[in-house]
Parts: sequence; structure tokens; C-alpha cells
Amino acid sequence: MEPIRYGIIGSGMMGQEHMRNIALLEGTTITAVSDPDAGMRAQALALAGPSAQAFTDHRALLAADICDAYVLAAPNDLHAGLMRDLLATDKPILCEKPLATTSADCLALMQAAEGRRSPVWVAMEYRYMPPVERLRAALAEGVAGTPRMVSIREHRFPFLEKVGDWNRFNARTGGTMVEKCCHVFDLMRLLLGSDPIRVYASGGADVNHRNERYDGRVPDIVDNGFVTVDFANGSRAMLELCMFAEGSHWQEVVSVTGEKARLDACVPGPARFSPDGQERHSEFVISDRATKREHREVVDVDERILRAGDHHGSTYYQHARFLDLIRSGEGQPEVSLRDGYWSVLVGEAAERSMRTHEVIDLRDFGNSSVSAA
Repeated sequence: MEPIRYGIIGSGMMGQEHMRNIALLEGTTITAVSDPDAGMRAQALALAGPSAQAFTDHRALLAADICDAYVLAAPNDLHAGLMRDLLATDKPILCEKPLATTSADCLALMQAAEGRRSPVWVAMEYRYMPPVERLRAALAEGVAGTPRMVSIREHRFPFLEKVGDWNRFNARTGGTMVEKCCHVFDLMRLLLGSDPIRVYASGGADVNHRNERYDGRVPDIVDNGFVTVDFANGSRAMLELCMFAEGSHWQEVVSVTGEKARLDACVPGPARFSPDGQERHSEFVISDRATKREHREVVDVDERILRAGDHHGSTYYQHARFLDLIRSGEGQPEVSLRDGYWSVLVGEAAERSMRTHEVIDLRDFGNSSVSAA
């Protein structure tokens, strides 16, 4: 079998995580990387190996036509323009979240992709964290009953430093609720099996980056908040985000409650060991109503996969599924452009709600863009 040749567009921190995980998959090779930053380009080329080519511009990479699939991991505000160029090819694409910084741009990309034969997969890593996959399997088996409520708590570290400090400002990221939390909103919609209709959020920029200045500007990204989301089927969900809580044992706790049980997926932070020297493992928990008992199980993840990235193995499992799709040449992406659109739309509404203190009805939000999707 000929190896699948990947081109990486955007070779910074996340682009390199994609590269490390692709390298773990049999029958793959990275033949091209592109990035305007010389330092990131050099790091990516060292990861890819001596046979790869490096480009300063993505257009030159596309023109070389030495790849079977593309991975887009550039800064958020570049996604819409880069994706338009990628969609003009006939190659499979994996686009790092968010699909774009606005729902309007997401809709435009959906329209541009109409009639395209090769798949476009939006990278939503939270779906593929092993404890979350264990929760999804139990939910499908009916362990919880009908899911009525989803609660997701994410207590984590602040935004990391990026080239050009692009992730410090709403104009380039879409805002924290788009940049960071599109993962969460996608997961809510997936777990509840329904589209969101109403969003209310409260949040602020209270602790992180307050003493930073970039060309005299203070970062405007929020670092904490609560978001509630109502869904068309009558279910509801809540996000609790805190980005100055890196001392927490669990970085993410995803809870789904139905009439039979509550299911919890518990994901530790990047540190493998707690301060007392105990190794941190992810867990899956069933809290059963009938017996009033709790069943806990450890969810193991291969050490090689954990070392390949900061998303608890999910990047690897996502790439394994994407590779299967490329090789088969059949089927649809598990995370579609429409999924990417919805996750950005809810994040966009949450950002507006935090500023205006309004309840945002998504059926009226964004010039009726929801009906178009």
C-alpha cells in the first residue's frame, strides 16, 4: 500500500501536534510543510524528516502537488481564506477548529464546498478523548436513558504563547468562546442529539494577561465564564470555564444525565503526576439511580499517544479515523462542515451574550443564518 502523503499548512504548536500523531500511524508520510515563520518552519521540517519540503506560502505547497491530503492548523483568522484555496483542490482536508472565526464565514465555506467529492473534516478533538468515547458508547447503549442535561466543567491553564501573540485578541481568535469552547459546544450538540436554539453567557477577562501589552493594547480575551444552552428537543447544557485553574486534578469533566443515570468522563490535565506523586489516569463513572451506586473505571491511554500531544490522545484517534476515510474513499467525515458551523455559531452567540447580557435566540441570530444551515 502506498503511504498517504500529508501537507501541513500552519506549522506551529498545533500543526506539530498533528505531525507527531500522523507519524504514529502506519502507512503515512509528511511530504510538505508551510509556515511564514522561519522558526516554526524549521521545527516542522525537523519533525517531518529529510524528504519533506518546506514552503513559506501555502499556495506554493499546493502548486507542488506532492500531497494526498492537507491539514490546516494556521491561526484562526486565516482559516476562511486558506480553506477557500484548499477547497479548490480535489484532496481530503482536515481543518483545525474553529472552522472560521465567524458563523458567516463558516456558511460561505459550506457553500463553497457544495458538490466537492473529497471529504472535509473539522478537527474536534474533544469527541475523541478516550474517556469521552467511553461515555458516548455507554450513552448509545442506553445506560443513562434519554439524555436531558449535559454539564461540562473545564478548569485549565491560560492560553499559551503563540507566534505573533495572535491568540490574545478576539479579532484574531473569534473570542475565547469560539477559539477554546467550540470543542465544548460541538460535544454538547453531539451528546444531546439536537441543535441549539438559545444561549445565555456570563464571563469576563479577570485574571490572565492583564499585565501584558502588545503595541500598547491589552488582551481582550475572556478567561472565565458560564454558558447555558437550550436545545430544540427540550434538553439543556451548561459550560463552566476557568482558565486560571491549572491546579485542578481534572481538566475536563463531561457529565450527561438522563432518567436512569449520570455518566461522567473525567480527563486529567497535561501533567502526568499529581503533586503527591500519584499518576493521573482518566476515569469513566456511572452513577446509577436505581441502585444509588457509583461504578468507576480507569480509561487507559497508550503512553506513546499521550506523549504525542496535549489533547489526551484524541488527536491520534481522530487522525486514525480520518486516515480510514481517506483510504476507503467512501463515507462521510464524522465531523462535518455543518458541525463546524454550529460550534462557531454558539460560541459567537456566547461572546455577544457576555457583552450585552442578552439571551440570544439562535433562530434570530446572525440574519437567520441557522435556517440556511
